[in-house]
Amino acid sequence: MPDDYRNKEPGDRTQPVGTPAAQLALSLVIPAWNESRRIPAYLESVRGHFDPEFDGRYAVIVVDDGSTDEMPDMLADLRSSWPQLRVMRHEANRGKGAAIRTGMLAAAGPLMLFADADGATPIEEERRLRRAIEAGADVAIASRLVPDPRVTRRRTRLRALLGRAFASTARHVLRLQVLDTQCGFKMFTSAARDRVFPLAREDGFLLDLELLMLAQLTKLAVAEVPVNWAERAGSRMSIATELRRIAGGLWRLRRRQSTIDVGR
Repeated sequence: MPDDYRNKEPGDRTQPVGTPAAQLALSLVIPAWNESRRIPAYLESVRGHFDPEFDGRYAVIVVDDGSTDEMPDMLADLRSSWPQLRVMRHEANRGKGAAIRTGMLAAAGPLMLFADADGATPIEEERRLRRAIEAGADVAIASRLVPDPRVTRRRTRLRALLGRAFASTARHVLRLQVLDTQCGFKMFTSAARDRVFPLAREDGFLLDLELLMLAQLTKLAVAEVPVNWAERAGSRMSIATELRRIAGGLWRLRRRQSTIDVGR
């Protein structure tokens, strides 16, 4: 098992051999827990896109959030032939938000993107987010709700309705200015990452909301970008269970909103 396959403290930004931080164009962070069945195809698509797009000047950080399946061994094998791949590990499952925070605080380069391991948002959509940042945004987030006839979204009707209801409630409670808070494909400049991630505390799926709340509090420019997106089979999220957590989580963030010192 490679030496880098262990837990690292947030803020450790060492890079894989052959990928100096000063030469990176982008770092991609992928939180993953027991994803041995879905992540191989996504990593193949990432490498197929990034190698020609960035001429090797990129880093992929997979944060293994305490997996108990075959994913650790699979990643170790892949790491031996992919110098841009780095693996970090939580010894116990801490949650998707915690895995994202670990990876993003360890990332280097001018741009940092985090993406779900299922590949619901094709990796090629990162170009749309990069263009938004090149146009002046500090943060670019993928959106399944911004209308655009050029993109295709495939989602079951139930999840689409629940997603819209959640987004509407979250926008009202936290006074956010975006339509889709939860799409797991978000890009930050290094300066934006340094502003919001040290303040983030959420370990679960509410991290997306917390990051947008912090971006708004710190006056960062957020661009919401329509993307192609397709729901993937194999989701382990129980709608009923998550709905029970939402109310408490939203109001927890609302209370915290007025107490955060953003250094303004």
